[in-house]
Amino acid sequence: MGISIGLVGLGAFGSEFAPLFKHHPLVDRVALCDQEPEKIRKFAEDPAFQDKFSASDVYETLDEICHADLDALAIITQPWLHAPQAVQAMEAGKDVYSAVPVLCVPDGAEILDWCDKIIETSRRTGRSYMLGETTIYRCEAMYCRRRAREGAFGAFVYAEGEYLHPYDSPGCDLREVMKHRTTGKVGREWSALRQKYRDRNVPDSPMHYPTHSVSGPLDVMNTHAKKVCCWGFKRLAGDDFFDDSLYSNETALFQLDNGATLRLNEYRELGHPGVETFRVFGTEGSFTDNAWLDKKQSAPLATDDMRDPLPPEVVDAFRKGLNRGEDFLGGHGGSHAYLVHEFVDAVAHRRTPYINAWKAARYMAAGVTAHQSALKDGEILEVPDWGDAR
Repeated sequence: MGISIGLVGLGAFGSEFAPLFKHHPLVDRVALCDQEPEKIRKFAEDPAFQDKFSASDVYETLDEICHADLDALAIITQPWLHAPQAVQAMEAGKDVYSAVPVLCVPDGAEILDWCDKIIETSRRTGRSYMLGETTIYRCEAMYCRRRAREGAFGAFVYAEGEYLHPYDSPGCDLREVMKHRTTGKVGREWSALRQKYRDRNVPDSPMHYPTHSVSGPLDVMNTHAKKVCCWGFKRLAGDDFFDDSLYSNETALFQLDNGATLRLNEYRELGHPGVETFRVFGTEGSFTDNAWLDKKQSAPLATDDMRDPLPPEVVDAFRKGLNRGEDFLGGHGGSHAYLVHEFVDAVAHRRTPYINAWKAARYMAAGVTAHQSALKDGEILEVPDWGDAR
């Protein structure tokens, strides 16, 4: 027996995931929710959705869909809404998939407070929370997890994580992203909220969106950050894109619970096309630049050799339903299909999703505390931790 799921947020990013959720073989019913009717119409009138969608399953607000008899909600809305909406959904008895990050607002203390609320709500209600962090299901992370389980790294020594995303990157121009986020009904709400942070003189930070850089190394090494020191690069004058941020680039150095050291870069202003990557070094073996290295050799790795297999029935359903040939895995390094499968399978089999609330909080806490250190000129700070999933 499959599950029922509501898709909340059908904008550019939500539209990428909607067909994957719909075509998963363990999904029996799909509901649609967005404040803008034309975004719902795109899928409500799609012939490919009709076998799992009913016209009665259309909702304009989160309040409405939370009262529907659905097993789960996939929340792919704007980043300042994620955490409050996730808590509301779990309180309503729904398991939750949330787009990254947990929450993205200028106030780091507010982010940590919502991490605490998400964990407390998940524990109290028994509802699952999963963060849709793409790095965890990139092929590099899958390969490194397998090698780590084999003990091939030996003892972990050092790792690096980078999310280099210049604001004017041709692949994803952050100016255009911001323009998109601040238009429409929801966008106008953000403009008013952002002004409140400006009035309080609370600057934003690239480290408040740390999940792409920090999650890979922490997950491969199965550890978490204990202490951090961080420094920021003060933006160059004359570009109003960074008006809400004190730093456009931040570099952090972490002491990890396993004794290793992690260097993290979150950069938005640099002459670079952009990259999302990590490297992990151990006493017996290392991974860097899509290659496995040990004391005897350096072996380049092909994408298909690094990637874990999906269940055959899931692959077959995605191939047929999406009609994309071999390109059915989706964006961010083919991670989208894996994220959808992990959440749907976890809900269907009543198990804790792999990227659960506790892991999500660890990723956010690392970035938030790094920025707090940068504001204190690199002072070493303790990173808060909520422990493991329970």
